[in-house]
Amino acid sequence: MSAQIPAIASNRVSDAAKRTLDVVAKFVEEECIPADPVLEAQVGEGDARWENHPKIIEDLKAKARKLGLWNMFLPKGHYDESPGWTNLEYGLMAEWLGRSRSASEACNCAAPDTGNMEVLAKYGNAAQKEQWLKPLMDGKIRSAFLMTEPEVASSDATNIQLNIRREGNEYVLDGQKWWSSGAGDPRCAIYIVMGKSDPNHKDPYQQQSVVLVPADTPGITIHRMLRVYGYDDAPHGHGQITFKNVRVPVGNMVLGEGRGFEIIQGRLGPGRIHHAMRSIGAAERALDWMLMRVNDERKKPFGKLLREHGVILEWIAKSRIEIDAARLIVLNAAIKMDEYGPKKALKEIAEAKVLIPQTALAVIDRAVQSFGGAGVSQDTPLASMWAGIRTLRLADGPDEVHLQQMGRNENRRGKAAADKIKWQQDKTAELMKQYGVQNVEPGSRIQRSRL
Repeated sequence: MSAQIPAIASNRVSDAAKRTLDVVAKFVEEECIPADPVLEAQVGEGDARWENHPKIIEDLKAKARKLGLWNMFLPKGHYDESPGWTNLEYGLMAEWLGRSRSASEACNCAAPDTGNMEVLAKYGNAAQKEQWLKPLMDGKIRSAFLMTEPEVASSDATNIQLNIRREGNEYVLDGQKWWSSGAGDPRCAIYIVMGKSDPNHKDPYQQQSVVLVPADTPGITIHRMLRVYGYDDAPHGHGQITFKNVRVPVGNMVLGEGRGFEIIQGRLGPGRIHHAMRSIGAAERALDWMLMRVNDERKKPFGKLLREHGVILEWIAKSRIEIDAARLIVLNAAIKMDEYGPKKALKEIAEAKVLIPQTALAVIDRAVQSFGGAGVSQDTPLASMWAGIRTLRLADGPDEVHLQQMGRNENRRGKAAADKIKWQQDKTAELMKQYGVQNVEPGSRIQRSRL
């Protein structure tokens, strides 16, 4: 599949990455996608779904490790633990992982573990890395990320209220979180928790800290798992959790008090690229399903194949254009990150974060529509894909927050743009005077007949 890398990015992808990309694509298509329904069956139904760890995942992990498809996400040049791929190269691999429910976990590249491992790799001390990063990278445990809260507008992270206070050699946590991704998994051993450690600090972006909290710490109560359009994502889950007098050693503070925003921004940049590329993979798979349906000889509405109805080919063409355009947006962001770092690529990352879920949802929705009733049922992966990707318009910051910031930044060019246009108009007036002509009113030109 390396031959399908867009031409503008191909020369930035190493030969080794191209070979690995082909292995990833083959692994996803031939091993993971056929295994997805088996995973669903092994998870089962009822309360046992939160205790059953599907055996097929471990079998897929063994195959992935044998193929060298393990922890591909840490970009080279930034982490000692990196396998050596750039953001661009892993982004291309992540697109394939996004076609399957099981593929990301099979390669130990599943959220929220990837972002949490990046936090530990980038900001963790030696003891934290030994205790938590090593088993996470070995795939022996899983983790959860706790930031959002139910009682505040969490789109503005300065509102976060979970209290972190120091008492002697311990930090004490009190408060609540929800959408705690990964908290339902029985293998979840560590929470990465953002809270407010200095509410009176004059800088609202230095009031927060990030603390590592073992999942079995006394005082933690998981009340329920939240559903996404009816899907509870067992056994992964999105928990609503309270902390009451939860105590952890001071050594569990990451980087230092008041560094929470710095850590979270470092975590979210690469993660948004991963989400975006996986979403493109989901859109590609949805398009495959749509192509299968519209060419199904068994189903002919009004006596014709679905593809013979005029609007369908237009849907296919639009989907192809939108997916290809969206991919270029993400790859451009990945290249910018590789060359200048995430802080210099904030605009490009935000563009990808906003555009790609909307694009994927549009493509998936067309595929759903082509299937009719089957499209919204469990008989295709489309409904589940749509529900999962719809949440990305909220996750890692709602679209509107990114659009507002992007709009403000773009609008700063307003005066420069107006000055440029005014200068060009003045220049035109000088040229008019020089050549002895006047402006021609629109529509007044005499059209010459062609011979």
